[in-house]
Amino acid sequence: MSTYTLHYAPDNASLVIRLALEALGQPYRTVLVDRKLAAHKTPPYLKLNPHGLIPVLECADGPIFETGAILLWLTDQHGELGPQADSPQRADFLKWLFFISNTVHSALRMTFYPEKYAGPDPAHQTALRLTMQDALKRHLAELDVRAAKGPFALAIQLYLGPLLRWSVLYPVQKDQDWFSLDAYPNLKQMCLTLDSLPCTAAAQTAEGLGPTPFSAPRYATPPQGSAT
Repeated sequence: MSTYTLHYAPDNASLVIRLALEALGQPYRTVLVDRKLAAHKTPPYLKLNPHGLIPVLECADGPIFETGAILLWLTDQHGELGPQADSPQRADFLKWLFFISNTVHSALRMTFYPEKYAGPDPAHQTALRLTMQDALKRHLAELDVRAAKGPFALAIQLYLGPLLRWSVLYPVQKDQDWFSLDAYPNLKQMCLTLDSLPCTAAAQTAEGLGPTPFSAPRYATPPQGSAT
């Protein structure tokens, strides 16, 4: 019997939660959110997440949204994704988890979808996109320095891997060279390690991610749904 229900779209932020559930060995079922049909904007989905974003994880306590919140909740429930509340490593875990969730992930969204934040003016969109790209380079450099000191908690690695994947795959047309994983050798080594994990193998099959989804990603070819 499934403990959790993951509302997902292939190669979306729900990938982070799929990886976490697989790493924990927790039973779960999936419900496809068809982005081509804008299913994440329909009344049934908005009852689960009024912001219309993916993912949602349904659990015994009700639906949870926000990727970072779901990861933290799973960590506190199961203990294997990161340090617990009484651990001396908890503070380091929390600050980087929230930095990735609140700062890095948000900056990527503004890079990929500047029209949602800057309005219809192309000049405003370009300005926002370039500003966020410069910020992301600084953020990722900070994360690379931290990664050189030792591995992040698993929850953070499972969050960072997909963010780096999308940075490779979805550059804006006029800014193809803004990101290179080679510029961040410690994060690249983390991605190579992620490629080899059993939880990644399960996600590869479920979402068509290809043989090296984090270190050398290619566009997803999911058996169900669309990544766009």
